[in-house]
Amino acid sequence: MTDTSRHCSALMVSAPASGQGKTSVTAALARWHSRSGKRVRVFKTGPDFLDPMVLERASGAPVQQLDLRMGGEDDVRARLYRAAGEADLILVEGVMGLFDGGLSSADLAQRFGLPVLTVIDGSAMAQTFGAIALGLARYREGLQVFGVAANRIGSAYHAKLLAESLSGGLHWLGALPRDASLALPERHLGLVAAGELADINARLDALADAWAVHASTALPPPVAFPEAHTPAVPPRLHGVRIAVARDAAFCFLYPANLDVLREAGAELCFFSPLAGEDLPDCDAIWLPGGYPELHLPALAQHERLREALHAHVDAGRPLLAECGGLLYALGTLADRDGNAYPMAGLLEGSARMQERLGGLGMQSVTLPEGTLRGHTFHYAKADIPVEPLAHATNPDGGPSREAVYRRRRMTASFVHFYFPSDPEAALQLFLP
Repeated sequence: MTDTSRHCSALMVSAPASGQGKTSVTAALARWHSRSGKRVRVFKTGPDFLDPMVLERASGAPVQQLDLRMGGEDDVRARLYRAAGEADLILVEGVMGLFDGGLSSADLAQRFGLPVLTVIDGSAMAQTFGAIALGLARYREGLQVFGVAANRIGSAYHAKLLAESLSGGLHWLGALPRDASLALPERHLGLVAAGELADINARLDALADAWAVHASTALPPPVAFPEAHTPAVPPRLHGVRIAVARDAAFCFLYPANLDVLREAGAELCFFSPLAGEDLPDCDAIWLPGGYPELHLPALAQHERLREALHAHVDAGRPLLAECGGLLYALGTLADRDGNAYPMAGLLEGSARMQERLGGLGMQSVTLPEGTLRGHTFHYAKADIPVEPLAHATNPDGGPSREAVYRRRRMTASFVHFYFPSDPEAALQLFLP
């Protein structure tokens, strides 16, 4: 039988804990290898939107999510197989610590044969660096830890001490210095979106330059990725025009979701509420998540858009509002100081931003259209005096159970849906 596997070098970039520098190292690796002429494809473990925006700029190609809960094993396997046919190097940024979570980065790496690169903050240690690295490598039988990288080193001599502390066949792959100018800026949901950083390319080049000082060109042997494909998406949306809000207030869009809509035949028309753009002529609307709370005055002033959205919903046409889109769909939204601004008013209720998390975790919800999976992550508290259509559950057993609301053909929730989890259900949310 002919072997139809594709072979490509790959690394799962993980760490002992969050905050060690996984994204910075992944971005540095992606930009450094890309500048050397390699075709690099990057993935992000888990449902995060913000890290992939930075990694897309670093690699020059869209960054998709690999998540066994949200997408399932077949989805992950197909995306890796496709990338292996396009790339010389696949990088997968992990989530949290290497072994953290019900389905961890280590689980993903082991299931798909991905060698691991562990990133360790070496700022307050020397030879103990090697002990931590060896412990991670030997903690689970069958997990292949190939190499180690250091973050926040103090000097070339410090890097030398850390590299020499490695044993057990672990490879030194490189280091980044302790330099505030190399840090990627953050806010309450994670990194600042790449599109908001005018100097993002300069930052990424600086990371790659810093990486080059201590970098090794060593890579593990190519991984064999067995042939796998995502199921064909039915052409249910042929000729359907979907207006998609996309700007700094509505920026949380999975590339895989856009792919599902396009494969179904939809024409996507992007528009910017923040720029005062009018609603395009359309059959359906998608208001994705993002940061409406950071742009309340501008959103409150866009009366023409509010009127157009009301006319659309009142006419019984489809609209999907997710998380930030839900907040914009409510009557008012208040910032953390209590300053409230009028929003679209498509759904009765109000919300306010708070210091503590309002929802976090994987979600699965059964709608009349089918069962969709996704996740929730927000700092808003909403008061919505409307009977929900359904409640999501957390497959990991966490406490977050988000409500899903429906008014005519408008569906609104804090859940960010992952359309490949049930393409048929997702398409029906937009079907005129």
